[in-house]
Amino acid sequence: MRTLFYYPIFNMNTLNQYTRHYPALLRTGVPIMVGQLGTIVMGFADTLMVGWYGTDELAAAGFANNIIGLVIITAMGFSYGLTPIVGKLYGEGNKGLIAQKLKNSLLANNLLSLGLIGLLTLLYFNLHHIGLPSDLMPLVRPYYAVLTLSILPQMAFNAFKQFSDGIQDTRMPMWIMLSANALNILLNWLLIFGHCGFPEWGLFGAGIATLASRIMQWAAMSLIFHFTPRYDIHRKNFGTEKIKKADLMEMKRMGWPIALQMGMESASFGLSAIYVGWLGTVALAANQIMITTGQLCFMLYYGMAAAVAVLVSYYRGAGQHSETRRVAQAGLHLTWGIGLIVCVPIFLLRHQLGFWFTDSADVAQLVSILIWPLLVYQFGDGLQCIYANALRGIGDVRPMVWIAFIAYFVISLPLGYIFGFVCNWGMTGIWMAFPFGLTSAGLMYYARFLHTYKKRERWN
Repeated sequence: MRTLFYYPIFNMNTLNQYTRHYPALLRTGVPIMVGQLGTIVMGFADTLMVGWYGTDELAAAGFANNIIGLVIITAMGFSYGLTPIVGKLYGEGNKGLIAQKLKNSLLANNLLSLGLIGLLTLLYFNLHHIGLPSDLMPLVRPYYAVLTLSILPQMAFNAFKQFSDGIQDTRMPMWIMLSANALNILLNWLLIFGHCGFPEWGLFGAGIATLASRIMQWAAMSLIFHFTPRYDIHRKNFGTEKIKKADLMEMKRMGWPIALQMGMESASFGLSAIYVGWLGTVALAANQIMITTGQLCFMLYYGMAAAVAVLVSYYRGAGQHSETRRVAQAGLHLTWGIGLIVCVPIFLLRHQLGFWFTDSADVAQLVSILIWPLLVYQFGDGLQCIYANALRGIGDVRPMVWIAFIAYFVISLPLGYIFGFVCNWGMTGIWMAFPFGLTSAGLMYYARFLHTYKKRERWN
């Protein structure tokens, strides 16, 4: 009888079965990774510039970004439901239906955006009940409001991006994201510090820069889709296709489990910021630096994981069932390799990293300590990224919800409170909970993927 781990993650005797997938994964994944890296550069630039402007502004940005980031990542998860749908149709050679799926996805994403903006508006009027230091509220409120408005163009862009990724055209979104990031950095320089005659708006200026860059992303992708020959075959059907209830229900069925899974993962970090807020401004500032640094690794992993989802869905549509397992494991090999490459310089620069963002010695010292739990959780973060996306690629998304709930709400968040306050480990204790949550999620996603794979293998 086969055991759960009959199919090893890494087996030298069958390595050639995986290495032949490396080129396709890199070809598909590197543009996504570069685009994601550009997003991280934007986050780094925001944090650096805001940190140079003031420690209070850095702390306020950290708090608002954790709340808004939780919502945006959840919404992005919903849009990710389009990728396996498009990828499967692309693998089947059924390109005529892809434009219809995109059109319905745009409507679903816009409706979700409006709902989320409404919820965040309600929270805006209750921010003073969360426990944030009162002296930060005048900084948090305007920045929070502008970031809330930016959700609508971000979600419209996400729908176009997932369509493009699904047809394995990952370069165009990459160039658009990089251009938007350059715009954001320029506007940060102008509006945070008031250069070249522009108003000195500080943290609020950083929010305006983010809003403008997200509008630019959506506008550029929309114009390219509608007015260039690049997507002729899909645009031809886009105007004539109708909104269909069945398609909207399919988006809901695929999108909501991914949204909840990603939302709960983000919540394990975002809601932990509430714990951090109880420890004061220095802890909030250090937490923002650590979140930004951790996102560097995560976004690189997620770029490769998105490639896994695209290729798994393609092989699923093409009927090459055995390749879905092999491409997922090949993606894991590459992801762990990327993690090793990134983590070495982070470790070596741990004492300097904090000073890149602020001149506060207290913040920099705390950052150097928090690097240790960040390094520990990279193994689990890579594992959970790859196999969550492998499940997305084969359309087995519902179990991801309860797995995420157990890993992040039952394990990670309670452990953060226990380690941080019951054990009195403070900020280090809060961050020590993340390796437990991420690794347990990765192991459960991996086990679920193998279970589903073996079940479908018996059917075939």
